[in-house]
Amino acid sequence: MELYSHARQFMAEHGNPKQWGTTNWPPQELIEKDIEAHKSYVCVNEDGTVVGTFFFTHGKDIEPTYREITEGGWIGGDSYGVVHRIATDHSERGIGRFCLEWAFSECRHLRIDTHADNTVMQSLLKKLGFTYCGIIYVRENKDPRFAYEKM
Repeated sequence: MELYSHARQFMAEHGNPKQWGTTNWPPQELIEKDIEAHKSYVCVNEDGTVVGTFFFTHGKDIEPTYREITEGGWIGGDSYGVVHRIATDHSERGIGRFCLEWAFSECRHLRIDTHADNTVMQSLLKKLGFTYCGIIYVRENKDPRFAYEKM
């Protein structure tokens, strides 16, 4: 939860205060469910310190909020991987890149979304070869999320 607290602060400082900050997202109960389902992953540095975390799953039509996309469309079929809730402590560079590259190596078809204000994540996704696909909306709030895909 400390990583998520740090991520909320980082996002607010970089022009994205609404993505997680207004709701104190993600709630501890959700993270506990992710862990129990074996879908929560951590990144550790050479010293064994946890420096990042993210949610990853893959399968057929696994993300209900991705069923409806506006102002564009998905590139690939209905079997894909999803990354959510990337958070780092920013003690080392490249943690977000590592998380996304690892997830892509697991399934070779990855989808992700980010808040319209999250220019840091949008820049990373573009650098990693993700294609902007359109707008999706999540249940937690009505702010648009930019949807990306890589195959």
